[in-house]
Amino acid sequence: MMLRGAPEGQATAVTRPLSTASVLCQVEPVGRWFEAFVKRRNMHVSASFQELEDEKELSEESGDEELQLEEFPMLKTLDPKDWKNQDHYLVLGLGHMRFKASQKQIKAAHKAMVLKHHPDKRKAAGEQIGEGDNDYFTCITKAYEILSDPVKRRAFNSVDPTFDNTVPSKSEAKENFFEVFSPVFERNARWSNIKNVPKLGDVNSSFEEVDAFYSFWYNFDSWREFSYLDEEEKEKAECRDERRWIEKQNRATRAQRKKEEMNRIRTLVDTAYSCDPRIKKFKEEEKAKKEAEKKAKVDAKRKEQEEKEKQRQAELEAVRLAKEKKEEETRQQALLIKKEKDIQKKAIKKERQKLRTICKNWNYFSDNEAECVKMMEEVEKLCDRLELASLQCLNEALTSTTRDEGKAAVEKQIEEVNEQIRKEREEADARLRQTTKSSEKSTGGGGGGSKNWSEDDLQLLIKAVNLFPAGTNSRWEVIANYMNLHSTTGIKRTAKDVINKAKSLQKLDPHQKDDINKKAFDKFKKEHGVVPETEIATPSERFEVPFTDSSPWTTEEQKLLEQALKTYPVNTPERWEKIAASVPGRSKKDCMKRYKVGKCYSWFYFKNIYIQLGHYLITKTLLDMEVSP
Repeated sequence: MMLRGAPEGQATAVTRPLSTASVLCQVEPVGRWFEAFVKRRNMHVSASFQELEDEKELSEESGDEELQLEEFPMLKTLDPKDWKNQDHYLVLGLGHMRFKASQKQIKAAHKAMVLKHHPDKRKAAGEQIGEGDNDYFTCITKAYEILSDPVKRRAFNSVDPTFDNTVPSKSEAKENFFEVFSPVFERNARWSNIKNVPKLGDVNSSFEEVDAFYSFWYNFDSWREFSYLDEEEKEKAECRDERRWIEKQNRATRAQRKKEEMNRIRTLVDTAYSCDPRIKKFKEEEKAKKEAEKKAKVDAKRKEQEEKEKQRQAELEAVRLAKEKKEEETRQQALLIKKEKDIQKKAIKKERQKLRTICKNWNYFSDNEAECVKMMEEVEKLCDRLELASLQCLNEALTSTTRDEGKAAVEKQIEEVNEQIRKEREEADARLRQTTKSSEKSTGGGGGGSKNWSEDDLQLLIKAVNLFPAGTNSRWEVIANYMNLHSTTGIKRTAKDVINKAKSLQKLDPHQKDDINKKAFDKFKKEHGVVPETEIATPSERFEVPFTDSSPWTTEEQKLLEQALKTYPVNTPERWEKIAASVPGRSKKDCMKRYKVGKCYSWFYFKNIYIQLGHYLITKTLLDMEVSP
């Protein structure tokens, strides 16, 4: 592209480079000037738009001059007084054109009719003329008056007597739908306020065309009105009120006729819609489409469910395999642990047996029978308390030394074990005292509840609880009165104090309950002197059972152990492993030793209480304090 150079004295500057790629745009010409150009091109002329408009007007005027009028044979028989019921187009000779006639054509027709039927013309021709408005020429004047006025002409066109208002029936359109309904819709399209009325089409019309056609006719906007049929004219009224009444009556009549007309149009559209073969085809296609979509959705949902089910099965299979693998690992680990425990158990059993054999061979390091029995008990205590490493060291020491040195080693080990037991007892007593103080603080209110409970009051409370069991009328008041009557401390207890103390005793640790029972037993012996101390030893002397672990058993752990003993009877395989699994924080060894402790204490108490003391209240106290059977 060549650009014009800059004028003299000025310089050329580049502000922005031109784009090298050209863009193709489609432009559609519009407007009246383009229309005039197309007409000139089609007519092979080069006239302007204004010249074409002038030619059009000249052609219309020439057409008006050549207008052929139809003679109305009944014109002379018309009654001028009944002009409202006449066909004005026929009167002016435009019956073949009717509403299509232009204003110029109406004017030309009137002019021709006046030249031919004017009373002066006919009178000059010797024809007898009526007087006043009785001549039929009045009908010509009224026809021109109506048709020359656009408003009055529209009112007359609305009630055109030649218009066919009939609606085809379904039986008529059963076979020839388009031949029957197409002219009917074209005939009624003249009443539409909207131009370019859509056509009915044919059997090959698309769904969009058919839908647009019926949407137009279901929302049909008709300009047809029936003011021409008003029975009375308001100009003839004598007063304003009469004119209003006439206008009101006319409005009501027009509205009724308008409603009937719209009902007729609606009936026409409904009938056509119900008979239209395209609608049936579209409905079948829509139904088939919906069924296909529904089937596709069902198939997709079924496929999705199958995929989900497969995924779920895969997940379950993976979980199952992982669980089996974990269980197998756990089982192998348990077998390994059990194997190690069995090996350790056999080893410790062997070492214990070895210790017993060595001590037995040396006659328990004494020739006195009483000392031998006592040493036998101490050796058994060592077997229960010492671990495998300690037993091995002791056995090695006994094997490689003499009797006296062995006795010294055993006695040294016994002293260490007894010292350990003594410390554990002291710690248990300290915990018991601390728990008793805290329970007294928590349950103490006012009066006697906040004061300390002596051992005598505790034993008296236990005795009263067993004397007055549950179900006794005003049980806790009776127990409080019994304690106040028999107590030696002189402290008055209320029912609330007694209830709080009884609850705190129920929450005590089993070790603490054992200590309370032991103190009660010792007190009973001292007061009654039933059996000398040299003949019957106390539980700690005769059946010295060591603590099973460094931490005491809580009430909750004791309950879990008892429940596990009931759940897994003696014939259950791997019984103690399952019992240990049921008690969190406790091993199999702890559970077995706890069971052995409870069994030992229970046997001792039941035997001595029933045979030597014969006091059933203490037996019930042991049961209430949840001593393990």
